[in-house]
Amino acid sequence: MKRDYGLADTAFDTVVHLVLIVLMIVTLYPLLYVAFASVSDAGQLITFKGILLKPLGFSLEAYKSVFANPGILIGYRNTLFIVIFGVLVNLIFTSLGAYVLSRKNVMWNNLFIFIIVFTMFFQGGLIPLYLVVKNVGLLNSLWATIFPFAVNTFYLIIMRTAFMSVPDSLEESAKMDGANHFVILFRIILPLSMPVIAVMILYYAVEKWNGWFYASIFLKDRSLYPLQLTLREILISNSTDSMSTGADNADRFQIGETIKYATIMVATVPILAVYPFVQKYFVKGVMVGALKG
Repeated sequence: MKRDYGLADTAFDTVVHLVLIVLMIVTLYPLLYVAFASVSDAGQLITFKGILLKPLGFSLEAYKSVFANPGILIGYRNTLFIVIFGVLVNLIFTSLGAYVLSRKNVMWNNLFIFIIVFTMFFQGGLIPLYLVVKNVGLLNSLWATIFPFAVNTFYLIIMRTAFMSVPDSLEESAKMDGANHFVILFRIILPLSMPVIAVMILYYAVEKWNGWFYASIFLKDRSLYPLQLTLREILISNSTDSMSTGADNADRFQIGETIKYATIMVATVPILAVYPFVQKYFVKGVMVGALKG
């Protein structure tokens, strides 16, 4: 006797949709709260209690104060430098390493893969890393946040798996036409692996954009601070006085609250805006790295 699964399927789909709606609200509301608070009137926001569903009044004073702060602009400049050159270095070294490890005729290939994967679980630690950065002359330089992290092992494995999915016949045909390894990599392998390259750009860019920990260790000059490190100082040390000049102590406290939210939005929105441009590659790129190997 066949059992009718129509009602059970409908109930299951309903539960799944409800759970997803709840997760969406839980995920989206903090961002909306920050967005609404950043354009709210400081006096109304400081006395408001409850769930914020719309801006309280409307004021752009917090954003004016944020963009008038030279530390934010300097942080933007440093962060853009780290993201642009950091992602470029990451892609070059990761693609070169993935190409070598994806070739079947490389001597001691399995040994190299084992050693590389070993670093995912066992590392030297923070102090040896600091000593290495110091001894090679990268300390207090933006390059200290780029070169020591040129390759992420997990991303390297994903890219290697994607390169292995390219048919061997294409490489063999290119070699018969006289192509060397660089031609094969940059004119055959990489163009056929654009979904994975797009995912790597997104992963590395988000990693660079949000990075603050190693910058706080390697950078001593405040003119080199990235945006996230400046944001951390504002939120942790509550240092918004320099952005709320021209107000008395009470007004500074009120304006300081909206400045915090405006600074979060200024630091978050740019990297969120990148995702729609790589979304069409995202699922395909991740699945290539996950299903083949």
